[in-house]
Amino acid sequence: MSNTDFSIAFYDTRAYDRDAFTEANKQFLYNIDFFDFHLDERTALTAKGYKVVCAFVNDTLNAKVIDILKEGGVELIAMRCAGYNNVDIKAAEKAGIKVVRVPAYSPHSVAEHAVALLMSLTRHIPQAYMRTRTGNFTLNGLTGRDLFGLTAGILGTGKIGRLMAEILSGFGMKIVLYDPYPAKDWADAKGFEYLPLDQLFKVSDVISLHCPLTQDTKHVINENSLRLMKHDAIIINTGRGALIDTHALVHALKHQHIGGAALDVYEEESNYFFDDWSANVIRDDVLARLMTFPNVIITGHQAFLTTNALHAIADTTLGNVKSYMENAPLTNEVKAG
Repeated sequence: MSNTDFSIAFYDTRAYDRDAFTEANKQFLYNIDFFDFHLDERTALTAKGYKVVCAFVNDTLNAKVIDILKEGGVELIAMRCAGYNNVDIKAAEKAGIKVVRVPAYSPHSVAEHAVALLMSLTRHIPQAYMRTRTGNFTLNGLTGRDLFGLTAGILGTGKIGRLMAEILSGFGMKIVLYDPYPAKDWADAKGFEYLPLDQLFKVSDVISLHCPLTQDTKHVINENSLRLMKHDAIIINTGRGALIDTHALVHALKHQHIGGAALDVYEEESNYFFDDWSANVIRDDVLARLMTFPNVIITGHQAFLTTNALHAIADTTLGNVKSYMENAPLTNEVKAG
């Protein structure tokens, strides 16, 4: 089978996806169809006749969707992201459909965005920007604080978490870590310390989430953990939305139990993120409430969005497809644990 006979259906795509994959595909020459809608139970029939579907973080690949994909002839699910919590891996294995992902594209892009969120929140950059745009150069209410000397707690010490720790260490912050699979050699070399999770919550001034979403990590930020935190602690989440119990977060913010939050992800983001809702009513009361807090910054899952990351995602994703076509080892395959 030639590459031109090998068709891929891309779901939930935007202009930046199409540009990056079209450029990368010049060396592969696959037949690619880009769809702007999500892959879910309502749209899975559109995959009929494709060997591969390429999905993103807010697509739904549950057992029912996978059954429909199997009936339509799909052999490979290529996730163009690192996370795969939205894929029923066991159902895919049962159906004989392989699942691959992009385990690392540009960890720098996510870590740097997390730092940008932290700096913007602690130094009130959005408020200052809006003031000066209208000719208001007053400084009342814009008092921040130095990061130097504060303690940063990093949950998850994969590539992104380690980069975040190293960057914040460069600010002169003390770094404490939590990971069930600690990178002890790296931490020892950097002078960082792993702590039990409860202790990390208690001592950290900044808590940054970089762990995958699993049954163990879902709502790791919850009513109990928020109660342990300092009253001026800052939470940064560039991982997965469901790492935070958002109702509990709203309660903590409302009662000033913590200092603020900067979120690039949200539990129910699939209903809103990546689309323009500026002329519509946001019916998600929790999201709407979050947007009213002056000490909350929300970006629309853009931490990955750099030219470096997009090129790496496209190259790795199409390389995964090439490996499958050639019956080569699938180094980025995801299997049921």
